[in-house]
Amino acid sequence: MKINSIHSLFVLSLVLILSSCGEKEPQQQAPRVMPYPVVKVENQTITSYNSFPTRIEGEVNSDVRPKVSGYIKNVLVDEGDVVKQGQLLFKLETAALSQDAEASKANVNAAQVEVDKLKPLVEKNIISKVQLETAKARLAQAKSAYNGVAANINYANVKSPVNGVVGSINYRKGALVSAQDPLPITNVSSIDNVFAYFSMNEKQFIDFIAEAEGETYQDKIANFPKVKLKLANNAFYEQEGTIETITGDINQQTGTITFRAKFSNASGVLRNGSSGTVLVPNTFKNALVVPAESTFERQGKYYVYGVQGDSLVTRPIAIKATANRLYIVESGLEKGETILAKGINKLGPGSKIKPMPISMDSIVKSFNTVFK
Repeated sequence: MKINSIHSLFVLSLVLILSSCGEKEPQQQAPRVMPYPVVKVENQTITSYNSFPTRIEGEVNSDVRPKVSGYIKNVLVDEGDVVKQGQLLFKLETAALSQDAEASKANVNAAQVEVDKLKPLVEKNIISKVQLETAKARLAQAKSAYNGVAANINYANVKSPVNGVVGSINYRKGALVSAQDPLPITNVSSIDNVFAYFSMNEKQFIDFIAEAEGETYQDKIANFPKVKLKLANNAFYEQEGTIETITGDINQQTGTITFRAKFSNASGVLRNGSSGTVLVPNTFKNALVVPAESTFERQGKYYVYGVQGDSLVTRPIAIKATANRLYIVESGLEKGETILAKGINKLGPGSKIKPMPISMDSIVKSFNTVFK
């Protein structure tokens, strides 16, 4: 019995050993490949905008200064009033001038009496013509002095030099004013049309002129694109402007050249002295573009993930310009290549994905466009 028990245990152990040798170790499962959107790089005609700070001035902007010194007696307009050329704006005190006028008038009368007295004497050859001519000269001199005083009295009526809108009134009733004052009494500006002045640096100017259509300088100016105006509240002005002139020299202190764009201002929103930003369009025809969301930046350089089969590879690219959340590619990609569209932050080079092709338009339309 004892021998049989030992034999049974031996057989059982052998069976367990053989069965355990037949079992396989569990295999590790491969990581799951996730789907990610990809897009083919394509060419588009796209417009980007370069922005420049601007100052607004009325098409006509004229300082109002007195031609004679005096105290302001009456202020006949208010700030913001619409006035006509020649309209009376201010009256200066003229008491002293009136006294001078009376004295000058008396001199004229005295000189006239002298001339009238000498005329018959000359006719009767009692005195020479020289005496009469001398008297006439004194009369002319007296009249000239009187006319000068009378003109000064008229200059005490300060009138508008142009049609327009009255600006800030810097001096009020009782103030002593003169032509040499640092500030004018006020200014009158015509704002039916306004000028927006902005400046480009020398490189921007050269690029801008080079890209403009036309053989001659005048042709290029005539073909300049319309410009936009962003107001101080970040709203866009309803009218587009036209670049009319460019200064003939570069400012040696700032290294910039000044442009002038004209905007219609029938609504009166724009005022003399307003500020804003001029946006100059730059159209790229048949340009290679990628979505900004499909790029990432490292140490000032831009990259995308190219898709090769189901793997990602890092591709450096050079960016020429941006527009509406699209980057215009200067180099690094070719038309028709496939790149990762979204999920840049979740993946890295060598990552495996299941490519899901989407259109470029579907990405662009998901952004809030810069211009509406």
